[in-house]
Amino acid sequence: MTDPSPLAGIDLVLADLDGVVYRGPAALPHAIESLNRIGESAKVAYITNNASRTDVSVAGHLTELGLTVAPDDVVTSPQAAVNILKQTVDAGSTILVVGGDGLVDEVSKAGFVVTRSALDAPAAVIQGFSPEVGWTHLAEAAFALNGDGTTGDLPWIATNTDWTIPQARGTAPGNGTLVSAVHTAVGRLPVVAGKPEVAIFTEALVRYGSQAPLMIGDRLDTDILGANRAGIPSVLVLTGIDGPKQVLAAVEAERPTFVIDDLRGLHEPYPATQTREIDGGTLTIVGTAAVRLVGNVLTVDAGEGIDLLRAGAAAIWNSGLAIYALDVPPELYS
Repeated sequence: MTDPSPLAGIDLVLADLDGVVYRGPAALPHAIESLNRIGESAKVAYITNNASRTDVSVAGHLTELGLTVAPDDVVTSPQAAVNILKQTVDAGSTILVVGGDGLVDEVSKAGFVVTRSALDAPAAVIQGFSPEVGWTHLAEAAFALNGDGTTGDLPWIATNTDWTIPQARGTAPGNGTLVSAVHTAVGRLPVVAGKPEVAIFTEALVRYGSQAPLMIGDRLDTDILGANRAGIPSVLVLTGIDGPKQVLAAVEAERPTFVIDDLRGLHEPYPATQTREIDGGTLTIVGTAAVRLVGNVLTVDAGEGIDLLRAGAAAIWNSGLAIYALDVPPELYS
């Protein structure tokens, strides 16, 4: 009997963008054809923490890469953040926006007045990533949030707190670093809308009415943690931020349902994990790979590549031990 693929029974695929579909402006290998193939049997939507672009511009970029995407197929952290804003302040309020076009567009569409200055007495601060954000913008947010000390805590909503963002030239600081700068100045943290918080997943599931979603991401601490919090099965694809070492060391809350090399793996049978008790330990088998755990020592009995990583991860995760308490052979992560 053939093992099912990760897509079996799925009616909605939520795909992250940076590190999953593209890195920088260019598509990742095998991403476009794999995603187009999903569309033959399930809905595909794109879910991103990147707040610098509008849903229209994201859809346009994805269409240029070879996907068929409408703006309504894009779920952004600004959209989730504005939904929180609607529940927090009065309609038509003035909002201090720290961020780019993607965030300004959503705040404006919701009927709020956009300002860039704390002198305009904003009702809230909303913050998202943009390459143009600088000290002046962060300072205005701090001025507004600190206030005069008599008006209470002004609402502060962040689209996301990703520490890094993948770019064509490498990994760069993300919105989390910018939020941290404001946090240092004001001594408190914002409400966060994007992954790994549940708000952005709720936005997607309500919009598409999905009963059987699947999340695809490249980051354990945002995509996978968020999916787990939302009760959604997840796929970690090894084309972005997190790699084999991070998979093996993943804490329970950040462990994906599936691990694949690239998006072709969505359409391939995913071998089940089998375990056997052996003298003094446990043998974990995934596909053609087998990993033995005796005491705190892991050894490779057979296999290579992605099945070996899957077997190693299963052995470590099921051991009940933290990775630093185990002797892990380099073959599992190199």
